[in-house]
Amino acid sequence: MTTPHDTLNGPFLEDLPLPERFPTEEALDDFLAVPSQDLVRDMARTEGDLMILGVGGKMGPTLARLARNAMARDRRVIAVARFSEPGLKESLNAHGIETLACDLLDRQALQALPQAPNIIFMAGRKFGGDGNLPLTWAMNALVPAMVAETFSRSRIVAFSTACVYPFVPVNGQGAAEDLPPDPPGEYAQSCVGRERLFEHFSQLHQTPGRLFRLSYAIDMRYGVLADVASKVWRGEPVDVTMGHVNVIWQGDANAQALRCLAAATVPTSPLNVSGPETTSIRWLAQEFARRFGKPVEITGEEAPTAWLMNTGEAERLFGYPRIALKQMMGWVAEWVAHEQRMLGKPTKFEKRDGKY
Repeated sequence: MTTPHDTLNGPFLEDLPLPERFPTEEALDDFLAVPSQDLVRDMARTEGDLMILGVGGKMGPTLARLARNAMARDRRVIAVARFSEPGLKESLNAHGIETLACDLLDRQALQALPQAPNIIFMAGRKFGGDGNLPLTWAMNALVPAMVAETFSRSRIVAFSTACVYPFVPVNGQGAAEDLPPDPPGEYAQSCVGRERLFEHFSQLHQTPGRLFRLSYAIDMRYGVLADVASKVWRGEPVDVTMGHVNVIWQGDANAQALRCLAAATVPTSPLNVSGPETTSIRWLAQEFARRFGKPVEITGEEAPTAWLMNTGEAERLFGYPRIALKQMMGWVAEWVAHEQRMLGKPTKFEKRDGKY
């Protein structure tokens, strides 16, 4: 087995001081791609190449770079997407990541992909999903079924969402993994379908895996913190009806997703991933207003329930996330105040009807 120092392409995350701010997107992405010693050790325990299906989303490119920097150079990192975003394929190639263009709805194209021993499945459809519900179900349930069949001999970590849970009381401990899924809205129901299909084929073929139930990863360009901070900066009202959330730094979420390969179970099983705090939207808005020296308009009243998760099992496996909430808030405030580029993909965390 290789050691961390044999595999690492650059410094460990533990060796770097936390920056006060990120002056450029390049600096942000470079920081997100630095692995911890724990990640490098866990990746050394999972032999073989890694393939990331659906790499073109908000988290995929930095996850691919993080994996590349955490793995031995003789192991391939293969990124798969349609690559409709200009420059993404070239950027990944420049960082030593192989790229394959594939429409995952095309069964023949999917079956032509290499049989990588390790799979991170990130494909899915959320925003605009209510505009074409058949396509939402195809992406969130049919594609997982085809992937689970095609790669039945691989480890599969499949990205899922906290939205599979029902709302739970905000004064409780959050939804644990053993709470049965019972969500509002067809988008969330299709995500339950995704999980059930991976579970079915994992049981059928004894495929190891994890269902990665993620709640609100953030970096400076998107996420609940960026949504709230941007509203405060622009003088827009902040709705607190969905009054509480869990959030996690994107780098921590990506690292935990990759580490799940070494923590796969047979059959596959869910794992809640987010920050440990139940965070108040009202408090976030007021704190950003204080940092900006601006007033804030609050609308609505906090509902007694929200989509909240208990992340105790992930913390047992991986420890607490490395980047604290206050650190994330400081970085987001600096980014927003300098009016740096946003992705323009709001989380729509305010919605309680499940319609996106």
